[in-house]
Amino acid sequence: MSIQDIIQGKKEWRAHMARVKSLPRDYQIVYKEIQKYFFKVGPVELTGGTGLLSGIVDLFEEGAALGKGVLDVTGRDVAAFCDELIKDSKTYADICQESVNQEVNKAMKKVTDKTK
Repeated sequence: MSIQDIIQGKKEWRAHMARVKSLPRDYQIVYKEIQKYFFKVGPVELTGGTGLLSGIVDLFEEGAALGKGVLDVTGRDVAAFCDELIKDSKTYADICQESVNQEVNKAMKKVTDKTK
């Protein structure tokens, strides 16, 4: 990653957060919880910029413009809303699970090869 990429990433993030701060308060609260949830759950695509999060802000801006409350947009189960958004995305948990399974398979293959 170059310095230019880092600078561009910071500019993009600041612009993104300015959009979040312009949302109504209830939307800002739910956005921050969604962001925390994604950082814990770990969708891999979050490391590639603000794409997923920008899509949420787009949706929130639209909902706010229509005069909807944030939970009218997300539903009452915000975690389920998040899970639905990333259901087809690879997460760091998925990568970890794959790694564990590969290591177990390698180890088991060595053990079974030695017993033959």
